[in-house]
Amino acid sequence: MKKQIILLLYIVFSLTYGCKEDTKHDTSQMKKVMAIHDEVMPKMSEIGPLVARLRKRVDSETGTIEDKKAMEDLQDAHSAMMNWMRSFGDKFDPDEIMNGKELSSEKQVLLDLEEKEVKIVKQKINSSIAYANKILSTDQ
Repeated sequence: MKKQIILLLYIVFSLTYGCKEDTKHDTSQMKKVMAIHDEVMPKMSEIGPLVARLRKRVDSETGTIEDKKAMEDLQDAHSAMMNWMRSFGDKFDPDEIMNGKELSSEKQVLLDLEEKEVKIVKQKINSSIAYANKILSTDQ
């Protein structure tokens, strides 16, 4: 577990501070997958406060079924991102992710699947945040 966390941190910091544009191989799909990750990762910081606000409502007498659903959707989206990052880090090494190391045919198939999965994660994050904000805005 500690190894996975270190790899995950390496990936995040490397993407943030060390992106290389020139690589030996065509890495456009890997870049696309990582760009989707980079687009939605900052939104993860919105989930905790939204869950806290919804939990307050759910735990009170004024909480609704919609409040509970919105809270669960946010928690599911957060888990989906964390699980995706862990799985992605287990399947690809840092050279493949950051330096354009050529992928084997087996890893290319995995990357195709990971691209589909990260798009699903993106949709879950965006839709759960939008739904929570809509639910919470009706209270103001």
